[in-house]
Amino acid sequence: MKCKICGITSYKDAMMAIEAGADALGFVFYEKSPRYISPSDAKKIISKLPPFVEKVGLFVNVDAQVINSYIQESGCTLAQLHFEASDKVYEQLFVPHIKVIRAKEAQDILKYSDEYRLVDAYCESYGGAGKRINIEWFDGVDCSKIILAGGLNPENVSSLKEYGFYGVDVSSGVEISHGIKDFKKVKDFIYNAK
Repeated sequence: MKCKICGITSYKDAMMAIEAGADALGFVFYEKSPRYISPSDAKKIISKLPPFVEKVGLFVNVDAQVINSYIQESGCTLAQLHFEASDKVYEQLFVPHIKVIRAKEAQDILKYSDEYRLVDAYCESYGGAGKRINIEWFDGVDCSKIILAGGLNPENVSSLKEYGFYGVDVSSGVEISHGIKDFKKVKDFIYNAK
């Protein structure tokens, strides 16, 4: 499974995740998040990173203009949209993007089944709540285009292998505190996922 380490706030944590084998890093451009980073601070980190690592900007309730400009300014390579955007927003995006499904019930995970998407457990706040989705919802479902998020950690990630998810996304499950990653947890998470 591909591994994304989300909520990166320092160059040290970014390099630690890459050295542990992360395929993607997440930068939270949502000001209400305890893991928020400005596009200019993200750029300071991203500009020093090695190639072939996806840099993902996370957005909540903003328009296409903000997404396009933040991605360009920061140097991110993909936008992750944690909100129900209108078709107009998607049409106006100049940047690669991935939709997030905040699943309340089993049929929610089938939305956008023809495209790669991130599936997270629904909660009132956006992202990083550490709430785990009901894994039985994925029984018998083609998970090859699903990136699973929510409540994952080094102890439970290996149990997901049988579902054939494209990838997994973790934030709070590998932290010492909000936005500060624990090297051993990051390393163990990626090792156990792969």
